[in-house]
Amino acid sequence: MALLQAGGEVTRPTFWLVGPVGKAAFYYLAAVTVAVFLLGSYQRVTRYTRGDADPFDRLDELPRRTLSAAKTVISNETLFDRDTVGGVMHALVMWGFLTLLIATTILGIDIDIYRPLTGESFFVGDFYLSYSFVVDAMGLLFVVGLGVVLYRRYVARNERLWDRHTSLEDDLFVWALFLLGVGGYLTEGVRILGQGYPDFETVSFVGWSVAVVLQGAGLGPEAARTAYPLVWWSHSLLAFAFIAAIPLGKPFHMLSSFANVVTRDEDAGRRLPGMPADLDETNAESIDDFSWKEQLDQDACTKCGRCSAVCPAKASGRPLDPRNVILDLKGYREQVDAGGEEVPIIADGGTSVIDAETMESCMACMACMDACPVEIEHLTSFTKLNRQLVDQGDVDPNVQDAMQNVMQQGNTFGDPARDRADWSGDLEFDVADAREQSVEYLWYVGDYPSYDDRNKQVARSLATLFERAGVEYGILYEDEQYDGNDIRRVGEEFLFIEQAGHHVESFAECEFEKIVCTDPHSFNTFKNEYPEVDFAEYADDPMMGFDVESWDGAPVFHWTQVVEELVADGRLGLTGDELDYTVTYHDPCHLGRYNDEYEAPRELIRATGCDLAEMPRNRKDSFCCGGGGGGLWMEFDEEPKPSEERLREALEDTSVGSAVEKFVVACPMCMTMYEDGRKTGGYEDDLEIVDVAELLVEATGGVER
Repeated sequence: MALLQAGGEVTRPTFWLVGPVGKAAFYYLAAVTVAVFLLGSYQRVTRYTRGDADPFDRLDELPRRTLSAAKTVISNETLFDRDTVGGVMHALVMWGFLTLLIATTILGIDIDIYRPLTGESFFVGDFYLSYSFVVDAMGLLFVVGLGVVLYRRYVARNERLWDRHTSLEDDLFVWALFLLGVGGYLTEGVRILGQGYPDFETVSFVGWSVAVVLQGAGLGPEAARTAYPLVWWSHSLLAFAFIAAIPLGKPFHMLSSFANVVTRDEDAGRRLPGMPADLDETNAESIDDFSWKEQLDQDACTKCGRCSAVCPAKASGRPLDPRNVILDLKGYREQVDAGGEEVPIIADGGTSVIDAETMESCMACMACMDACPVEIEHLTSFTKLNRQLVDQGDVDPNVQDAMQNVMQQGNTFGDPARDRADWSGDLEFDVADAREQSVEYLWYVGDYPSYDDRNKQVARSLATLFERAGVEYGILYEDEQYDGNDIRRVGEEFLFIEQAGHHVESFAECEFEKIVCTDPHSFNTFKNEYPEVDFAEYADDPMMGFDVESWDGAPVFHWTQVVEELVADGRLGLTGDELDYTVTYHDPCHLGRYNDEYEAPRELIRATGCDLAEMPRNRKDSFCCGGGGGGLWMEFDEEPKPSEERLREALEDTSVGSAVEKFVVACPMCMTMYEDGRKTGGYEDDLEIVDVAELLVEATGGVER
């Protein structure tokens, strides 16, 4: 059959066999589709304005944010984390979809703008051939990627993709995309067959192959021409329906996810939003108490389940699934918007959106946020829910006891403040009082190294290291109190501010150059949270007990960072062959995921001569000990405990297996949790729990007592 294009040019007709009435109907439906899409998107965006203002500036440096987000999204870099197949799959789908979208846009520009203005078309010749080849190639990747999606969802049935929020919209979304991809090739194949296989259409190699298959199946050119309008309209109507539905459900994540990456807080989790001093301020009494960014988080969720797969609380059988909390809030928001009944957002029992036990299960380890490919800030919303529990008085009794101890004695143990430095009494040297003399390092020892017998040994080891290295350091003695990290994460914001104010006042009365912390939780709080507190807002409150209006901060270090430099300078005399243990190391959440410090502890372990065998889940993929977020103070009926699972991993999943002799930690909470897990899990005869400081002291000659 002769080519159906004007002047015999290398191109293809756009509305072949559709006719003027069909063309008019197409443009009418296209206009309706665009209107529905724009109206739905507008309603989505304006809905966010009903939420609270966000405490952080999410739109500063917008060009930089946009470029950074574009790099993240186009590269799919966050999707390759822990799931290479998933990353490749999503990249094929996204790049293919974007190519098809751009191709459709180019065609629209040619038909509706360029041709009316110039009377000519650029959709001809080499441009058309290049266009056709690229679109066929990328469209094929699109279909292949979607084929992998369908396989993983329906054949392999990837566990994390299925949960109570999995619904018909997920099926419609993936099948609509797949049918759009396949339908495009079917439309192209029918056209090529109906046009008699124009020679130049071999560049459309997939469409050409489809035409050959159709002809082999018995479809002739005349039948192809008869069928083409039906195939073309089927494909067009599905495309219109998909575009119109984007703001109405899961497809909206294609827009909201990018917006979420643009507006992300790069310090989310390691710092939390403050609370106004206004006692009338509410936290989560209403869904509109959630900020516009927190509501955008809800819409950005794709139900991929990556957060669920890495959550140690969920793995331990606790009633927390990070994905479900975000989606429960989204579902409730949509229910209220549709006129549904309002219920409490969170409560201890009864009818509520989230149950108190769910939030009590969170370990604040930030694994969910690290795994999320669209930068959802789970911990911000979780903290808001915890603050609401505190406001309501729905707090776990053990957590309440810890808070009471802090209020009365300044520490979570409830022991007298005057006993805080008793751990140093057995040392053969005196620990300087930083309140009385100038020091290079103000050492914040922390609650557990000060009061817990096992962690006192770590404190003495670290003091010994400082002493042997000739470090000028001192402590606050009874003026040191609890840093406030975990009480803030369980929702007690005002007690946190009181503790912060006390310490900032204490710091101001000392002469020092740097702060060094034993506990990664303290390290994170002093480094990332104290500088964010608006002390002036609370300074006049007689309940707060401090009179400071600001803190400019100070250089803050975890002790492993300080001692790594000392070892590198040769101040501890290590040669690298002092010890010959086979060990593994556990990355504390607040040192690793929170603050990206992974190498200092490892360098110190290697400096002792120990053979370090890594667990499969290491560095940013580390599995939480279970003590964060108040977990250290609570009792859970779980099997296995997070600490037991981690010890099992150390002995069974490392490259050396049961040859591991020592399980090395760099956090007092981890020490406590793993000593408990060693007993309850039956590992007492299998390995020893030691701190990095204890290894170093052994390598340099033992503890001076």
